[in-house]
Amino acid sequence: MSARARPVAAALAVLAVLAVWSQASPARAQALVADLSEHLIAISTDFTGTDVVLFGATDGPGEVAVVVRGPPTTTVVRRKRRIAGIWVNADSMTFADVPAYYWAGASAPVDDIAPAAVLERHGIGLAHLRLAPVDAVDRPPGEAAMFRRALVRRKQAEGTYTLEAGRVSFLGDRLFRSTLVFPTEVPTGQYTVSVLLFREGRVVSAQTTPLIVSKVGTGARVFAFARQHAAAYGAIAIAIAVAAGWLAGVAFRRS
Repeated sequence: MSARARPVAAALAVLAVLAVWSQASPARAQALVADLSEHLIAISTDFTGTDVVLFGATDGPGEVAVVVRGPPTTTVVRRKRRIAGIWVNADSMTFADVPAYYWAGASAPVDDIAPAAVLERHGIGLAHLRLAPVDAVDRPPGEAAMFRRALVRRKQAEGTYTLEAGRVSFLGDRLFRSTLVFPTEVPTGQYTVSVLLFREGRVVSAQTTPLIVSKVGTGARVFAFARQHAAAYGAIAIAIAVAAGWLAGVAFRRS
């Protein structure tokens, strides 16, 4: 079985269990239950991206939204300006608590499931994601929005932000599933996968599930050494570069 087929098989097995759960007495069943086909994404040297299947069930009709956030980071967005024919960094703005990865999906168009204020409260949809600058005081009106758009464009170019909401599909009246796609350059760290059930524009139930993205193997050991012993790692890298240059010079002279 292929690596991408295993999550689907696991999801189908759990969906069968959820199908039985969804027929339970409403007095005993929760309004929403959801889980992931796997809770750990292991990044090795041959990692080329992966899919994680989210699956779940509700106790009745409603719309389901899913939000995946990567570990928060502080990001500086710089604006270049051409001075004397040379492009230089002329201005910048810093954003705190920026998700390193962001994905949202819903069983209906995002703007149709709840009012904008509710969507903003839960950060559902890229247009409602909170990206507040920490140094916007005394800046011209509209400048923060301009830098925010630049930040989103950068994340989209990296493949870590998705502009259009993904799809959450219902299998029958109560069972649902969605496929979360993680690119090759997915950042490492702890992610949160939030699932929300909406009825009449209100959140009636919600669940948050953790997901870990971690390096494994030789790459993980090198990464850990570089973080814990930055000076030694830098010295080793320089030594390797010098040795490689010397060997290339010797080979060139012999040829």
